[in-house]
Amino acid sequence: MGICEGRVVVVTGAGRGIGREHALEFARQGAKVVVNDLGAEVDGAGSSAGPAGEVVDLIRDRGGEAVADGEDVSDWDGARRLVDRAVDVFGDLHVLVNNAGILRDRMLVNMEEAEWDAVVKVHLKGTFAPSRWAASYWRERSKAGDANDARIINTSSSSGIYGNVGQTNYGAAKAGIASFTVIAAKELARYGITVNAIAPGARTRMTENLSGAASREVEPGEFDARAPDNIAPLVVWLGSEQAAGVTGRVFNVAGGRISVAEGWKAGPGFDKGARWDPEELGTVIPDLVAEAQPNADMRGAV
Repeated sequence: MGICEGRVVVVTGAGRGIGREHALEFARQGAKVVVNDLGAEVDGAGSSAGPAGEVVDLIRDRGGEAVADGEDVSDWDGARRLVDRAVDVFGDLHVLVNNAGILRDRMLVNMEEAEWDAVVKVHLKGTFAPSRWAASYWRERSKAGDANDARIINTSSSSGIYGNVGQTNYGAAKAGIASFTVIAAKELARYGITVNAIAPGARTRMTENLSGAASREVEPGEFDARAPDNIAPLVVWLGSEQAAGVTGRVFNVAGGRISVAEGWKAGPGFDKGARWDPEELGTVIPDLVAEAQPNADMRGAV
């Protein structure tokens, strides 16, 4: 008996990397899993049914229940069909994990419109569309008098909440997902739905070419702090009944470390009590900025 025994879970982008590990751990904890993956390359090109099917086979070989799904989560009707598939096959839906994503990194001055649009579509619309259809399903249940213990778990990024050079498209989408999480949590609480997000750090196809710790060789027997399976325990717990009291939060998670990301808040300020003249601000704004905490680095540290 696992902590998600009998729960029905959809994981998007679950054919490889972090999403794959989410699907495997949910199944190990007793969930029935819809393994969604378009099978595309890191930049979103192409598609293949192979990765999702391989994860399903592995879950079934281990005695679990799973079904593959190849819908494009950034497509409005595709997202609806994904949610419907979970209900049609397993009879219900309890957890939606929005994990699918692509990269098209480029410095702002070199970025093309298509590179911006593709990344924002997959990450931001690919989070919104499945969430919208899942929330509608749960709302209808609530209106019919049925109680929900439902979860939406989104995937943000340190690039989005702290910032990373060369990723204005990716970071903007991931920052949007963090805000989406906070707002959706407020809107959906009345229906028995919690909404949280993670900002994971792990070695995947999207990070394997980076320098430093992400690509460092791990010695035999050494804890691999960059392994993608380190992210799954938090996501699975957030998807369990135990997490009913946690909503609207973004969690940093990498290796064995978990922390709560604290969002934007009002820092030092000054109220004149009247309209400012622009010239006056030269004696005010520099002092406020000097008094304020600096922006966090990519680790979330100040």
